[in-house]
Amino acid sequence: MTVISETIEKDLYVTIKNGLKSLHFDGQSIQSAMDVDDPYVLALGYSQTMMGFLLFQAQPAHLLIVGLGGGSLPKYCYRYLPGCKVTTLEINPEVIALRNEFFIPKDNERFKIIQADAVEHFAKGSASADVIMLDAYNKDGLPAELASESYYDHCRMALSEQGVLVVNLWGTDAKLSIYLERLKRVFNGRIWYCRAFNSYNVIVFASNDENHKINWIKLLFAASKLEADHALDLQGIVRRLRAGLVYVG
Repeated sequence: MTVISETIEKDLYVTIKNGLKSLHFDGQSIQSAMDVDDPYVLALGYSQTMMGFLLFQAQPAHLLIVGLGGGSLPKYCYRYLPGCKVTTLEINPEVIALRNEFFIPKDNERFKIIQADAVEHFAKGSASADVIMLDAYNKDGLPAELASESYYDHCRMALSEQGVLVVNLWGTDAKLSIYLERLKRVFNGRIWYCRAFNSYNVIVFASNDENHKINWIKLLFAASKLEADHALDLQGIVRRLRAGLVYVG
């Protein structure tokens, strides 16, 4: 592994190994990774799994992402959802300063990165999106304020009537069950979750649609159709969601 960039305080490292350029907080664990030969592909299993929101919202008009990292999710959504506006909130200016390292597009009419505290941003009540993706971690893990019940509720209120919240959680977190219960309360039980591809992460999908019910056969059919436009194993995500955390494979 070769370190090709680091911040002054050495809180952030950019490394390259085996064709993957990665962002680290501690020089060890990978926060984001980019295939240098195909910068827009989703190189990590957890980010691929988070795209399962397409099963609930196939054509969102506005997608809001909390946590920039190496920009894998914003880049993918910007390229492969051409009718969607993509906004990313990132609190750390040093992360934003690394955007050129990961070929993150410049701000334009459809793509924007905002330096902001997500808690304050949602509390203001000005945000509105069809899909909100929560993927914000620091060197200490998931900040408590980004997993509180009030924060999840503010996210819910920022969603459109049929909007979807996607949450990336660490499967080894001792508070995982607490976070899941909070999400269940906020969304009145309308949450589905599974283990991510090739990782210990747990990905949660929560629907703001009070009438939303899952028909697994129809969802598999929808996944098959979506795979024509996305190089993602969406049918695999359906199977994982149906099995929940007991899925092995």
